[in-house]
Amino acid sequence: MNTEILELLRQNSHPRDWQKLAPLMNLHVASQIDGQPVYEFYNTLDDSLAVNPQSIAISVQPVNSYIPFHLHDYVEVMIPLLGDCTVVTRREKIAVGQDDMLVMGNQTAHRVESIKTGSIVVNLALKQSAFTLNDFDFMRPTNNNAAISTMLFSLMSNEQRDNASYNLFKTQHNAKIVDTVYDIIREYYRPDTQSNQIIRLEILTLLTRLIRVAAHSDLKVKTVAGEPTTNLLSLLLYIEKNYATITLAEMAKHFGFNPNYLSAYLKKQTGLTFIKLVHLQRINTAAEYLTYTKAPVDQIAIKVGYENPSYFYKVFRKHLQVSPTEYREKNQIHPQQR
Repeated sequence: MNTEILELLRQNSHPRDWQKLAPLMNLHVASQIDGQPVYEFYNTLDDSLAVNPQSIAISVQPVNSYIPFHLHDYVEVMIPLLGDCTVVTRREKIAVGQDDMLVMGNQTAHRVESIKTGSIVVNLALKQSAFTLNDFDFMRPTNNNAAISTMLFSLMSNEQRDNASYNLFKTQHNAKIVDTVYDIIREYYRPDTQSNQIIRLEILTLLTRLIRVAAHSDLKVKTVAGEPTTNLLSLLLYIEKNYATITLAEMAKHFGFNPNYLSAYLKKQTGLTFIKLVHLQRINTAAEYLTYTKAPVDQIAIKVGYENPSYFYKVFRKHLQVSPTEYREKNQIHPQQR
C-alpha cells in the first residue's frame, strides 16, 4: 500500500453530480436495460473530465456518485485499491474486492454502484492502439510462436455490442501484482523520461501475472438462462492446461455446454475451430521442447498429444512451415547460450 499514491488518487475521487454533467457530455443512447438508458462513453476522460487522447488512460472513480449504464469502445480494468465496488451488467452484479481486477470487455454495458467514502477505485482504459504486435511478443514463450496466452488480451476486446464480456481476477492481494499497479499509476501521474513505454510494458507484465493467477484457479464460465457470460479467458486457459489429452466432449462437459454450441462459440470468438486451437497449443509447446531440450522428436510428439509421429510432422510443418528437425536446427538453445 502506497500512501502517497492513495492520497493523490483520493484528491481526484470527489463526488460528481450526474444531473449536471450529462447535459455537457453530448451523449448518445445505445440501448436500454430495464428502462434505463445505456450511454456510449467512447471518449476516455481524465480526472478533470477533459478528453484524454492517449491510448492508455487512468482515472479514479468518484465516490458517492451515480454512474449510469454505459459502454466503451475500449477495454477497461477496474481495480479497488481501498475498499471494494460492485459492477452491474445486464445479467448480474459483480462484486470486486480490494486489489481484485475486473477486466471489462469492449462494448459491454455496465454501471458502477455508488462507491463509499474512503474507497479508492482506479480505472485503466486500454484502447486497441495501446499495443503493437511487438508488444505482444513480450508475452510469448519464444520469439517464433504465438501460444494461446498471447491471444488473451486481444480477445478480451469483444466487438459484439453488449455481450457481457468480462474477466474477474481474484488476486489474493498478490504483492507483485499490487506493486505493479502502483508503479503504473506513479508513472502515469508523475511522468518522466520513457514513462509511456514503461507503462505499456508494465501493463503487459500485469496481464501476464493475471494469466498466471488464473492458471492456478479453477475458473469456469458462468451461465445465465442457458447463455454464457463471455469468459473466453477461462476457455482458452482450459485448452492451454489440458491440450495433450483434451477432447471437445470433455471440455463441454466441464463447462456445462453442449459440444456443438461450444465449438461454434470458440469459432465465433477466435476465428479458429476447437481442433485448430488445440493444434496451436500443442505445436507451440512442442516448439519449446525442440528449442530447450534434446528429447527425441517422436517422444515430444507423444508428450504433446500426438500418438502418430507422422501426423505430428504433418501438423507441425503446416503451422510453422518447417519440419520439427529443421526447426530444432534453427532454434536450438544450448546451455552456454542461456
